[in-house]
Amino acid sequence: MDKKTAIVTGASRGIGYAIARRLGLDGYQVAMLATGPQEKYEEEFQKLGELGIVWHYVRGSVDRAGDRARLLEETLARFGRVDVLVNNAGVAPLERRDILEMSEESFDRVIGINTKGTLFLTQLVAKQMLQQEQIGKKRGTIINVGSCSAEVSSTSRGEYCISKAGVAMITQLFADRLAPEGILVHEVRPGVIATDMTSSVKEKYDALLKQGAFPIRRWGTPEDVADAVSLFCSDRILYTTGNYLDVDGGFHIRRL
Repeated sequence: MDKKTAIVTGASRGIGYAIARRLGLDGYQVAMLATGPQEKYEEEFQKLGELGIVWHYVRGSVDRAGDRARLLEETLARFGRVDVLVNNAGVAPLERRDILEMSEESFDRVIGINTKGTLFLTQLVAKQMLQQEQIGKKRGTIINVGSCSAEVSSTSRGEYCISKAGVAMITQLFADRLAPEGILVHEVRPGVIATDMTSSVKEKYDALLKQGAFPIRRWGTPEDVADAVSLFCSDRILYTTGNYLDVDGGFHIRRL
């Protein structure tokens, strides 16, 4: 078997769907995880098939151990192996609150999906990668979709910032542990990307764009993030691991 397989979480829309589509066009078979029924996304999935992309959908949530195990089981049953894991699934707080008013329930929800889910799905899939015959120049690639919020303070959504800071450390830990095994681990940090998550604060970011807060004065797109993921999955970057790539229009640049 020489066909490679990618798992993409949170793959039904936005950044996750764009990543699944890009990797499918790169030649990967794609296993896609999201929380809704498959019928809800049938139109978008049909478009993948029309492009010749081989895909499999699993309904579940990364914060549940049983769903993580089933995702891997179904992927192996359908495709036989896993070569790429993209931990994209993530949520923002249901309600933005000052950190002095942040609830434990909101913290647990965001951390459970964004951080805990990323950690333990990575652990599960990494063990599978270690059991497989290596195809190509590396045994596997793991990519975490983090956020500029790992380093940028937003006091009205502190749980999200904390969760993404945790993802940054997860990236480094697994990169350190898995490099000798031929598995490379990277992080992509989106900035302001036009998705459902940012639609509720569109006016805020439109204003920041006009004020020049972002050197590249446009909204980022899910495809911008997908292209960065595609690069890391390729064989063009083989002598680096544990690093991150900002996909934020230059927002990370400190300016006077």
